[in-house]
Amino acid sequence: MGEHTAPLFPQEVIDEYAALGVDLPALFSAGHLGERMGVTIVEAAADRVVGTMPVEGNTQPYGLLHGGASAVLAETLGSVGSMLHGGAGKIAVGVDLNCTHHRGARSGLVTGVATPVHRGRSTATYEIVITDEQDKRVCTARLTCLLRDAPRPDAG
Repeated sequence: MGEHTAPLFPQEVIDEYAALGVDLPALFSAGHLGERMGVTIVEAAADRVVGTMPVEGNTQPYGLLHGGASAVLAETLGSVGSMLHGGAGKIAVGVDLNCTHHRGARSGLVTGVATPVHRGRSTATYEIVITDEQDKRVCTARLTCLLRDAPRPDAG
């Protein structure tokens, strides 16, 4: 489902993870589900995450983009933003997602843009706006993630 391109991370974020021995661009992806659906992260920072997804292969029986596919794109983008906000010492776990579907899409790519609504110590909330290739809003979503301490590798 399309070629996989590495997300664009700010250099300071790459450096933060590299200090922990993690090659963030090599490690990061949209996950197995996102890959199956053709999700591509094209820009990633705590203050803005952008990704695309093809409509083809992600439709419901009437030939329209499946609402669940929009939810997958939204949760992926909001989770990436939350993870980057939390930093290398935290993991982001989605606890609430809601989506309002405004119009159908039958072909092409949809683009999601996640921007923060709230970035705290224990939670992060992102609004995700998904548009079609004519820049018409297809879906508006909101995701809240719990920021938990990342598991520490055993010292021994």
